[in-house]
Amino acid sequence: MKYAISYSTPHCGVDPDAIAAFARHAEACGFEALYVPEHVVLYRGARLGPWEIPTSLPYADPLDTLTFVAAATRRLLLGTAVLLLPYHHPVTLAKRLATIDLLSKGRMRLLTVGVGALPGEARAVGVDFATRGRRADEAIDVLRLLWAGGEEGVSYSGEFFAFEDLCSFPKPVGDAGLPIHVGGSSDAAARRAGRRGEGWFPGGRLDAAQRAAQWELVRSAAAEAGRDPDALDHTRWGTIDMTHERAEELAAAGVTRVVVSPASLDLDEQCEQMSEFAGRFGLTGSGSS
Repeated sequence: MKYAISYSTPHCGVDPDAIAAFARHAEACGFEALYVPEHVVLYRGARLGPWEIPTSLPYADPLDTLTFVAAATRRLLLGTAVLLLPYHHPVTLAKRLATIDLLSKGRMRLLTVGVGALPGEARAVGVDFATRGRRADEAIDVLRLLWAGGEEGVSYSGEFFAFEDLCSFPKPVGDAGLPIHVGGSSDAAARRAGRRGEGWFPGGRLDAAQRAAQWELVRSAAAEAGRDPDALDHTRWGTIDMTHERAEELAAAGVTRVVVSPASLDLDEQCEQMSEFAGRFGLTGSGSS
């Protein structure tokens, strides 16, 4: 099992010193990666389930934040949970992601994409909310095509994106482009993960039976697409105070990575909680930055 940490700018703020200290301590503790969330914009009345989102929450741009984190660390992998893919044009996104990966020496490896849940956010960027799933599917294909393309250029013609003979450089580190994990809590997201993703990172408020059914849907969709289900990562949210018994339950359910968040807004307490978690699970790190 791999363990990663999440930094929530909406709740912890966008203080560069705090973000750098948090990231360095996470790296020193031995966490594999740092994840950040995304909302492009908020508006009055926006809700996630029963929760109305305060409009003043500072959702920093996730890719800019991860670039900053990369500069402050040496080993920590960079992740999004989740990047709202339909709200980004894949041609410009391909360049941004490749640049971050290159400048971080190959650490932009836990890109997790979702389709978004706020209709007003889609309207704000000119996206039809009803088509965001199909748009995300095309965007994944376009990203991979551009990363794989050479000096002769590549072409694409789809429902949402079309171009001819485009060349996108620089490339991500290595020859295979960037892994793309799929987040979400719907059956459509599970199928997308199986058909197109390197991994599955479900959210939402689902019970154990629903999560098990969705993981089987991911695996069956992969098999139907001629892909190896056993090659897929399975990431889940955990808690900073989780027990070994809970970790064993997740592993038995096929989970390969757990992402946790500190249960405090105070930096010193966050670092203490990370150190305690690292000690409890034997992560490789000194626990001090």
